[in-house]
Amino acid sequence: MKDAHLKHVLWLTLATICISTSGALGKYIDMPTPVIIWWRSAFAALFLFMYCKFKGVSLKVNTGQDKLTFFLGALFLGAHWITYFYALKLSSVAIGMLSLFTFPIITAILEPLFSKVKFDPIHIVLGVLVLVGIYFLAPDFDLESSQLKGVLFGLFSAICYAIRTLMLKQHVLVYNGSTLMFYQVLILAIVLLPALPILGTSEIKTQFPYVIVLALLTTAIGHTMFIHSLKYFQVSTASIISSTQPIFGIIIAFVFLNEIPTWNTFVGGSLIISTVVIESIRSKSKMKE
Repeated sequence: MKDAHLKHVLWLTLATICISTSGALGKYIDMPTPVIIWWRSAFAALFLFMYCKFKGVSLKVNTGQDKLTFFLGALFLGAHWITYFYALKLSSVAIGMLSLFTFPIITAILEPLFSKVKFDPIHIVLGVLVLVGIYFLAPDFDLESSQLKGVLFGLFSAICYAIRTLMLKQHVLVYNGSTLMFYQVLILAIVLLPALPILGTSEIKTQFPYVIVLALLTTAIGHTMFIHSLKYFQVSTASIISSTQPIFGIIIAFVFLNEIPTWNTFVGGSLIISTVVIESIRSKSKMKE
């Protein structure tokens, strides 16, 4: 049993590392952001379709209401990815990823609006702690500052991600995770198609290898592995492990992009990640009661 548990922890950690590559790739790929997201979605849809066919995963959608939810979920996913990549390009990988990682607390605050879960006042305290962390990330509140713009785009991305997660939460028990991800990236690729002739996509000739890594390693493999790992862990445990994403992302950006975070980034990031760990531990304790 211990060997099996260690194996699952290692797979979950590997999934987290795969997803963490989005920061450096989003910063490095030199194309308009909507075009990057289109290629990411199109290739990811292709990879996931082949995976579902190979594994015999059903792609059937049960109801029209589910189709509407998938469509809206795809729009929020697109808004999340696009604003996240803008955050990365305007600031740094560290600030972009740490701003995005406010989403667990935002999710906890918004959850009562989507389900019968009661609002917990402790989330106000954790929310304030997140705001303090954000202050350290962007202490100079100048609207002309690209760093502040990066933080704001990151926060908006986190809100979109939280809403998308809450919308799809009830469908995880009905549909395979690969099916959910396939329809979202497929819809997103269709929605973003008009952006190609407007913004141009000729740069793909030089950026193709990096886009493939983003679509295959980060999106198709990373997210599929992470969803699969939820079969072996409580969501709270998986959240604690996944909170290392910004850490892995900062390390990857340091190695490949030579980005060195400031002390303010370390302080703000520590506060934000601590709220994720606190909330995850609290959730785990409440489930045991």
